[in-house]
Amino acid sequence: MDDYPLLNLFWTMLELFLFILWFFLLFKIISDIFRSHDMGGWGKAGWLIFVILLPFLGVFVYLIVRGRSMGERDLEQAKQADAAFKAYVKEAAAGEGGGTGTGTAGGAGSHVDELAKLAGLRSSGAISEEEFRKAKEILLS
Repeated sequence: MDDYPLLNLFWTMLELFLFILWFFLLFKIISDIFRSHDMGGWGKAGWLIFVILLPFLGVFVYLIVRGRSMGERDLEQAKQADAAFKAYVKEAAAGEGGGTGTGTAGGAGSHVDELAKLAGLRSSGAISEEEFRKAKEILLS
């Protein structure tokens, strides 16, 4: 290690970073090819063969031709994942405590709705923090 200059170490680290970045980009494009719903099977096969046989040219041409729609597909997938998470949280909050035998007619969903209303009143300034805390204790007891 004594005969390896510091500049060569930085150069080696840059090459390693670019190598990892290249594989990340390549796998991102390959996954985007399979995820795309606006292409048929032959189109996907053609792009995949182009990207695998001529990787540098294939990746750059793919980014030029389909780069914008690639970002739109990423955004749409993120929106779907967010909507699924929010639906799961609502379902879990509504179902929580439903089978405990508390005997309340409204169930846990009404508690969640009431807490949301209280939080809205607090954020709008209609009630103070102390009034919110007292109402929350009454609601949850």
